Amino acid sequence: MAYRLPMFPLSNVVFPYMLLPLHVFEDRYRAMMADLQVVDEPEFGVVLIERGWEVGGGEERASLGTAVRLLDAEEIEGGRWVAVSAGTRRIRVTSWLPDDPYPVAEVEDVKDLEIGDEAGTLRDAAFQAVRKVAALQAELGDPGPPLDFELADDPAIASYQACALSPIGPLDAQRLLVMDDPTGRLWELTDLLREQIGVLEMRLAQG
Repeated sequence: MAYRLPMFPLSNVVFPYMLLPLHVFEDRYRAMMADLQVVDEPEFGVVLIERGWEVGGGEERASLGTAVRLLDAEEIEGGRWVAVSAGTRRIRVTSWLPDDPYPVAEVEDVKDLEIGDEAGTLRDAAFQAVRKVAALQAELGDPGPPLDFELADDPAIASYQACALSPIGPLDAQRLLVMDDPTGRLWELTDLLREQIGVLEMRLAQG
């Protein structure tokens, strides 16, 4: 069933179970933040900007994104907002409505497929790959996730958490987000991270 949701297109992908800090300064999204303050369960949708810019409008937007729950927001000097939110579930845009003043869309929830028998093994492989990347990033002085991170036991949730922790570009991240199969998502992510491990190990060997 489709329902209406305020939308916040961004140049990066947000996954379910991922924290999203925001600094809101554009007028249309300042209006959105103000409107969300009077809603019992404040939510908005995030989709990737596939072409164009975050500021000004007119961008081309992905059709599959993530519903985000607003956890905390504070208006600061100059009418700007600082906010913290968290992804909750995947959504698909069925139609874009006129901006008034911020983007709004009709969306429907998108569920994952049932996990396969090998999901637990793939969850563990992804966990080890993310940990290896994080250790190499720390050794190189690159920003990365904390070395003591944990993933959920549930492979479907873990697949999103691992994606959020991984240093992957927005196009790869979007490709992983649209996958309905959590086992496939874990498999693809682990393959991407193995390539990244090779690059990081080469950098480390070169000093």
